[in-house]
Amino acid sequence: MTNLQKQIETLNTEMSSQLPQEILAAFAKSIEDLKKVRIENKCIKKGMKVPRFTLKSTDGTDVKSDDLLNKYDNIVLAFFRGIWCPYCNLELKALQARLNELKKNKSMLIAVSPQKPEHSITMKNQNNLTINILFDENNKLAKQLGISFRLPETVVPYYEQLGIDLKEYNGNDENLLPVPAVFVINKNYEVIYSFVDVNYMNRIDIDELIKSL
Repeated sequence: MTNLQKQIETLNTEMSSQLPQEILAAFAKSIEDLKKVRIENKCIKKGMKVPRFTLKSTDGTDVKSDDLLNKYDNIVLAFFRGIWCPYCNLELKALQARLNELKKNKSMLIAVSPQKPEHSITMKNQNNLTINILFDENNKLAKQLGISFRLPETVVPYYEQLGIDLKEYNGNDENLLPVPAVFVINKNYEVIYSFVDVNYMNRIDIDELIKSL
C-alpha cells in the first residue's frame, strides 16, 4: 500500500465519523449512479490522441500544449475537482513529492481544474505546491476528453450544506466536474498512460505512473 493510499484510508475513516449518515449515503449513491454511465469506457483511452490545448495559468498566462511538448517528452495531465475536495489535495501533494522523478523522465506535470484561478492560487499556497495549476474554464478540455459529468441535483444541497458552492468556485451554474483522472501524453499527443475512476476516493498509484514514462 502506497503512502497516498494510507492517507486516503485515514481520510475515509475521518469522513465516516464526521459526516452525517444522510450525506454519506447520498454521496455513495451518486458514485454508484455515475458508475452506470460508464465514463471510463467512453472517455479517451491509452493509444488515442488528445487535441491540442491552451489553458490559463494562475498568473494569467496562456500555457500551450505545443510549447510544453517542445521542451518535454511527456505531459502528465492531472484533472482534479477543486480546493474543496480533500482527496484532490492529498493527491496533488503526493504528486508534488514525486516531481523530481517526473522531471528525470523528461515529463512535465500540470494539474487541471474547472475552479477559478484565485482558488487554485489559495490551494497552491495552502499545500506548498509548485505544480502549475491550469484553469479549464467550463470544463472545456474535460468535455473533449470525455471525463466531465454533471453533479446530480439531489447531491447539490449536501455540497452546499458542507460549504461547497460550485457556482462560486467554478464561476458558472452548470455543476459540472471532471472525474479525477491522470493522462500521460507523448510528443505525438498519444495517451501512453491513463487513470480514470468515477469514485473520487480512488486515486492514482504514482509508482505505476512513473513506470509508464
